[in-house]
Amino acid sequence: MAFGLFKKKKEEEKIAPIKSGYLNLKVKQVVNETADAISIHFEQPADGDIAYKSGQFFTVIAEINGKEERRAYSLCSSPFVDANPAVAVIRVEGGLMSNFLNDQAKAGQELRLMEPIGNFITEFEATAERHIVLFGGGSGITPLISIAKSALDQEPASKVSLIYANRSVDSIIFKSQLETLEAEHGDRFKLVHVLENAPEDLECHTGWLTEAIIKGALDQLPQMSKTEYFMCGPGPMMDIVEASLANLNIDKSLVHKESFTSSTESKEADSATAESDEIIAREVTIIYDDEEFKYTVEPGETILEKGLDEDIDLPFSCQSGLCTACRGKCVSGKVKMDEDEGLSEAEIDEGYVLPCVGHPLTDDVVIEIG
Repeated sequence: MAFGLFKKKKEEEKIAPIKSGYLNLKVKQVVNETADAISIHFEQPADGDIAYKSGQFFTVIAEINGKEERRAYSLCSSPFVDANPAVAVIRVEGGLMSNFLNDQAKAGQELRLMEPIGNFITEFEATAERHIVLFGGGSGITPLISIAKSALDQEPASKVSLIYANRSVDSIIFKSQLETLEAEHGDRFKLVHVLENAPEDLECHTGWLTEAIIKGALDQLPQMSKTEYFMCGPGPMMDIVEASLANLNIDKSLVHKESFTSSTESKEADSATAESDEIIAREVTIIYDDEEFKYTVEPGETILEKGLDEDIDLPFSCQSGLCTACRGKCVSGKVKMDEDEGLSEAEIDEGYVLPCVGHPLTDDVVIEIG
């Protein structure tokens, strides 16, 4: 997942103030997008519209079965096109939050959220002339449709193409919206469907997304001097897209991806090549919301886990080192991360770390969050 810093602000509830970095938003509308997916549209706060960028996400917080749960959901709305921010939630078998929201979310309900963050973004310029190629799989369409709508609205000379893989027509999320974009923007928006089970009356590629399909689709898309690629979907799908683009000698700097699940295999591989520094119990200092907290992190826990055990209301979402909701800057000491995919090389070079997968390697670790 791509995720940036955000400006925190204080908002007030009727009973008590909301902690900086959090929002209480009222649901304006819930739309059934497919049999297993909804979009939740929120009312804008009375004190001003929420600032966000296409490709970013909200973290939804809810108490389920007596325990606070947090899940990240990408915004499917465009800050330039849509009056209200919205997220899509796809029902997942056994998923606590996804089932809770699909079953319980309704207009008038108030939900607690973390302010939008994320680095899976691109800046839009009215004078830009580029081709934005989007690869989506299933629910991965969520941030991509936001990017598509914003690009088509903000960059008149740019074109957008979407290669979208699904099981069947019935599982295509935002199907009517995508058809509307095609109708409204003509040759500026090209939609390529890839369906495992394809009907005879729909022009599309049949089967799984493969390198051959990707190459064939790209050959049929508009050819422009500047092209950027964005992908979001299941891990195996993105692996195929990434490998295919690499085989086409496309510069990695032009390829952007959003990940929401961590890879157990990559974590095991990382541990095998981990640096020799011994992970032992060490004290860390966290500076958050103008307060300083000191606590000792044991070898079997992360900096975030221990902070939450100490009842410190630190920001977090995925707890897998991908969403960067907990991102902080290590201004002193050294931290080992089990996973750093959510951070760019530039952020790592600047000293940013992810407490949710971080362990102190020295006795002088100080992390500034927010």
